[in-house]
Parts: sequence; structure tokens; C-alpha cells
Amino acid sequence: MKVVLENLTRVFPNRTKGGEDVVAVNNFSFEIPDGKLVGLLGPSGCGKSTTLYMICGLQKPSGGKIYFGEDDVTDLPPEHRGVGLVFQNYALYPHMTVKQNIMYPLQNLKGEDKLTKDEMLKRTVEVAKLVQIDNLLDRKPSELSGGQQQRVAIARALVKMPRVLLLDEPLSNLDARLRLQTREEIRRIQQETGITTIFVTHDQEEAMSISDMIVVMKLGVVQQIGKPQNVYDDPANLFVAKFLGTPPINVFEGEIRGGMLFIGDDPVLAVGKPDRKVVVGIRPEGFILDERGPMHCKIKGVEVMGRDVSVVATNEASLNPVVRSIISAESKVDVAAESVRYSIKPHKLFLFDPETEERIPFEV
Repeated sequence: MKVVLENLTRVFPNRTKGGEDVVAVNNFSFEIPDGKLVGLLGPSGCGKSTTLYMICGLQKPSGGKIYFGEDDVTDLPPEHRGVGLVFQNYALYPHMTVKQNIMYPLQNLKGEDKLTKDEMLKRTVEVAKLVQIDNLLDRKPSELSGGQQQRVAIARALVKMPRVLLLDEPLSNLDARLRLQTREEIRRIQQETGITTIFVTHDQEEAMSISDMIVVMKLGVVQQIGKPQNVYDDPANLFVAKFLGTPPINVFEGEIRGGMLFIGDDPVLAVGKPDRKVVVGIRPEGFILDERGPMHCKIKGVEVMGRDVSVVATNEASLNPVVRSIISAESKVDVAAESVRYSIKPHKLFLFDPETEERIPFEV
């Protein structure tokens, strides 16, 4: 099911006398292709959950339209939209078994959608097998792990055979290992069912790992839309560049003089642009250990991470407390040295306007 958002806006009235209204989502237009998994990504307060609640009908837009396929569902009640919603806190009924929790939405179907008990049980077992909890049907939620409870919540959303599946920060309450396992399961389930899925998260690693496309938001405004790797490799502005990536991008004050980019006194790269001040972003994997390299940093420490080594350093022009570079463990770093020198991979370096923070394209 294709989902189209057309100039979607949500304004919350300010409760303080004389205060301004809060624009949670501002003129959001986007087409979510049929059968794709799209991640809405951004920090707290960016409007991603508000967007999700407008899509499912729990909140009414202040402006704009929502279409499921060719159907305008903007004013349609949630129960008639054919959506499945999974909350962050699972929202399971504690007194019911897993089977009863999953089956509950089917018991509320009426008219021509109404099912017999055998049909409800069959569909419940089928969806439990899909999320691999068919051996837990007689347990209560209190007898399940966090990951198992999340699977029950997903099964309950899927059992109605929704046109659109909506996931609101579904992994936030899980530990690191379970998060990894469950996000892989979400991707598997989505691919097997082919249901158009919208996944809300503040965790960029989650969004990038399982989404077909990501939408990066800030203060209710869409910053960039694209395939995860494309957005990472080609950020539209400094916010997107800083939000995506672990460890985060290294940011420096820079200056272009005579077509050469300088970070501090180091002539880092020929960029062929007019003289001006710039903000420079360099991905941690963009550094090449090179004793004759043009850029130097003072070593603070070296963290061995198995196949990679993280060199922690400082630079007077850095806008971050430290500069982190990720290099191969095969490279030998002289930890006793006071400084380290680097060459820079041009495709891992980005220039931004200091005022607007918009990207400045350049060719090497």
C-alpha cells in the first residue's frame, strides 16, 4: 500500500499566555512506496512520532492530506484505516495469554470482516509462527522477556492484516543484544509480509540498518530523504552529517585560500573554490595514517576495537572535544609520539556554510 503525505502540518496551540504555537510537523510531503520500510529519524522533538500518529489517525493534521493508495484517509477514524500500530512500551494486556493478546483485535471485527473462532485461532497461530513465538501462546506477558513481548506486540498488529504497519520506537526498551536481534527480525517480517512499514526511531544505526529509505527530521522540518547509504555519503547539510554516523563526524573550522582548504595551518585538500570561511566535516573513516600527510593532530590515546583502531586526538581547529579517526588494525600507530599525521579521503570530507550550515559542493 502506497502512502502519500501531502503538505502535512501539525500545530499545537501554546498553553502559555502570549506564547507562540508549536509547529510539530511543518509542510511534510513524501511518497512512501508500496511494500517498503521507511525510517523516520531524528532527535526528540523533531516531529517523527507526531507524523506517525497522524498517519494512523490518533492525531488530526492542522493542514495537508494523507492518502493510502488513491484513498484520502485524512479524516478517516483510526479503526477504519487498516493500520497496525506497535508502541514503544508494548501495551500488552497483562491478564491475557499471548494467544489472547494476539487474537484480541480479531474479536472486535464486525460485519463482513467478522471471523469464526476457528478462523481467528488459525490466523493467530500463523502470525505467531511468523514472529517465532508459537511456542509461547499459553504464557502471560510477565513470563516473557522484553524481546518476546515486543514480538507479541508486532504479532498483534499484524494479525489484522493491516495495509500499513507503524512502529513507534519499538526497540527502545531492549538491551543492546536484543535490539540487534529484534531489528533483524523486524526486517525479516516486513520482507516476508510485504507490508508497507513506517519505523520511528532516534537511533540512526537502527534506521540505517533496516530501512529502504530514511527521512531525517529536525524541529518538524524534513532535512533529507533518501537511501540510508546515500544520505550518509551525501548529506544535505551539517545537521544531517552530524546526526548520521558512529562515531560521529569530526567538525572543524576551515578556510579556503587560493583554492586550497586549510584546517588551522594545514593545507588539507585542493578544493578549487573561492576564498572563504567554511565548516569542514571529516568522517572518522576518512583519515589515512601517513607520516607525510598534510594534516596533523595531537595524540590523546588509541582504542583497539579488533579489526579497527580508533585514534583519539585533538586539533586546535576542531569544533568537537576530540578528533576520532578509524583506521585498520594493521596500521601501526606510534602511541609514544606526540602527534599523528593524516592524508584525507576526499569523498569523506564535506564543506558547509558557517551561517546556513548548507552543504557546499566541490570537485577535487
